[in-house]
Amino acid sequence: MNRIITDISNYIFVSDEPEKVDAIFLPGGSHPKQPEYAAELYNKGYTKWLIPSGGVSVKREKWPGVRSKAEIYNCDYQSDCEFFTDVFIRNGVPAYAIIGEDKSGHTRDNAFLSRKAVDEKGIEIKTALIVCKAFHARRCLMLYQMAFPDVRIKVCPVYCYNITKDNWYKSEQGINRVLGELARCGNQFVDDIKEYIK
Repeated sequence: MNRIITDISNYIFVSDEPEKVDAIFLPGGSHPKQPEYAAELYNKGYTKWLIPSGGVSVKREKWPGVRSKAEIYNCDYQSDCEFFTDVFIRNGVPAYAIIGEDKSGHTRDNAFLSRKAVDEKGIEIKTALIVCKAFHARRCLMLYQMAFPDVRIKVCPVYCYNITKDNWYKSEQGINRVLGELARCGNQFVDDIKEYIK
């Protein structure tokens, strides 16, 4: 069993050290850890652009609300992108450094609508980081790499829901989240892979 856990952990939990890049992508979410960490990287000079993404999840009809620090981030947010943008501004990021998209409802759209937003601005990106939830890292990397095939991308994750590479298999929530990601890393890419090998 240990080999199975290790293999799944190593596959799902992609993690790189931050380095200086052209842009940082943020797939949607409602935890402030993602945009706070991206703002920290921006303020340390790691990037010129922050690219938050996300409207309302296709699973819900409205934005779910801030998952933590709601006493700080207390506006009436209507989308992931609006929430992330407010966190950036409150953490010292100038508005001109933010290229957001607020129409996506799932991770695939996060990636491809971010590409559209970048292209519309006429910005060239050669290197990027993704700041996402740790258990979401592999799928984010796969989708953003498909949307930005010529960009060298690394992942700098944050830990949410107390789910880490070392403990995910010890709770029902962790098992459901991680194995759900493992399944989506297969079944969401069937058509793309078939198209790729033609």
